[in-house]
Amino acid sequence: MNPAIESAPFLIDDGDVPDFRIAVAEIARTGYTETAVRDRLGLADITDLKWKALPIYREERLAERDAQALAMELFLLQGAVPAGELDRFLSVLSQAVLLRTGILAIDPSGMARARASLFPVGDRLVFSDHAWHKLPHPGYTTVPRDLVMFVGSDSRWLARATVRRPVRAALDLCTGSGVQALLAASHSERVLAVDINPRAVRCARFNASISGAANLEVATGDLFEPVSATDRFDLITANPPFVSSPVDELMFRDGGPSGEAIQQRIVAGLPRHLAPGGIAQIVTELGEREGEPIVQRVRQWLDDAPMDIHILRLRSYSAGYYAIGHAASDGGYGAYLESVSAWARNLRDQGYAQVISVLIAFEWSDPAAGASWDRVDESQPPKRDAGAEVEAVFSLERIARRQRDGAPDRRRISRSGPIALTESRVLGGQQIPATARATLLGQALTVEYPLDPVERDILQSLEKPVAVSELLAVADKCHMDKNAVLAAIDSLQRHGLVSVT
Repeated sequence: MNPAIESAPFLIDDGDVPDFRIAVAEIARTGYTETAVRDRLGLADITDLKWKALPIYREERLAERDAQALAMELFLLQGAVPAGELDRFLSVLSQAVLLRTGILAIDPSGMARARASLFPVGDRLVFSDHAWHKLPHPGYTTVPRDLVMFVGSDSRWLARATVRRPVRAALDLCTGSGVQALLAASHSERVLAVDINPRAVRCARFNASISGAANLEVATGDLFEPVSATDRFDLITANPPFVSSPVDELMFRDGGPSGEAIQQRIVAGLPRHLAPGGIAQIVTELGEREGEPIVQRVRQWLDDAPMDIHILRLRSYSAGYYAIGHAASDGGYGAYLESVSAWARNLRDQGYAQVISVLIAFEWSDPAAGASWDRVDESQPPKRDAGAEVEAVFSLERIARRQRDGAPDRRRISRSGPIALTESRVLGGQQIPATARATLLGQALTVEYPLDPVERDILQSLEKPVAVSELLAVADKCHMDKNAVLAAIDSLQRHGLVSVT
C-alpha cells in the first residue's frame, strides 16, 4: 500500500493539540458546518448525500473552487487538491500539524489528500475513516476490517433523537469515532465511551483530545466489559454493528447472520446498568419475520425486566432490496451476482421478509403508572433535534395511565397544536371502511397515528377547548359507549394529539 494514502493513525501528542485545534477552527471558518454543506450540495438533508454522486457534486455544486469547496473536496468528498491551494484556507502552521499527525498527506505529484474524513455534525466536526472506503485511491486495494465507522445516516438519526437533559453519567457503546459520546459530554458530568476495536478507541480519543472534552473517557472492551458491576448510567447510547450478513468483513457493520449478535447483548445488559430515571437509546436494523412483532423479540432480550419500550420505525427494506444493496460489487458482474445470492440466502435462512431501520428507547417502568408498556410508531427519520419528542412519549404515557383512576369528566380537552388529518376512502367496488390518520404538525418526528372513528370525531370537534363532561353528554345523547369515548381521549392524549387538564 502506498504510504501516502494509507489510513490516518489517529494519534496526537499533547503538544500538538493546540495547533491542531487551530487547524480545525480554520476549516470551520470556511463555512464547513452541517447546514452549509447540505445547502452547498443542494440536499434536503445531509443524510441524502450519495457517495456515488461525487462527480455530480464536483461538477455542479463545487465548480467554483473557493475555500469552502476545497475543504469539502478534501475532508468530505475524499478528493485531492493541489498542495499549493491549501494556503487558501489553512495557515502554514495548520498545514504542518495536519501533515505531522498524518491527517494530511502530499503525494509525489504534489496533490494533497486527507487520510481521514472530517464530518460536520451540527456545528461540531468529527474525524473518522472515510465514508466510501472503496474509492479507488492509488495503492489502496483492500478494506481493513478495523475501519472506523463514518458518521452516516444512522449516526445522525441517533444524535438527533437522543434525549439531551443534564445527566450525571452517560455510556456510549460501540462508540466508533466517539460522535455520540462527544455530544453527550456537553450535558453529562461524566461520559464513558467503549469499543472493542482498538483503532476506533484511538479515533475516539483523538476526537476527545481535539474537542477538549475532559469529562470523556474512552475504553477498549467488549460492550459492558470495562464497566463496573455497580456502575449505573442515566444515558446509554449505542450504534452497534447490525447488518444481517453472511460475511464478517467490517467490524463496524457485520452483526452476524441474524444481525443480532451484538445488539441482543446490549439490550440484555441494560437492566444491570441503566440508572433509575435514565434512558437508553439505540439505533439499529432488525429483520422482521411474518407474524412476529419486533417488540416481542426485544422484550425477550430484556428477560422481562420491567422496562417501557418505544420503537420508532424509520425505514423498511424488502429482503431482496437489502441483499442487492449490500452485495459486493467490485469483483465483476458474475461475482456480484454470487454475492447477491449469498446475502439473499442468508436473509431467507433467518426468515426475514424485510429489514427495518429503528430507533429504540428504553426506560424503567413507573410502578404508579401500571404494568410495563411498549409502543411502536412510524415516522420519517428526524432531520433536526427530536430528543424532547422522544422524552414526551414516555411522559405522556405515564400521565395518561395515572389519570385513568381520576375523575375524567372534570377535565378539559384541547388539541395540542395544528393537526393534519388525512382520510382514505375506496370509491366503488367493495365496501371498505374509511381510514383516518393524524399527524401533529411542527414536530421533528412526523409520526402518523391511525385513528378509530371515535378518535377522529373528537379531534374534529375540538375547535376550542371542551370539557370532557360535555363530550360524555353528547355521547350519551347519541347512545355511544362512554367508555369508548374515555378510551379514545386516553389514546389521543398518549399520542400527544390532545392535552387534558
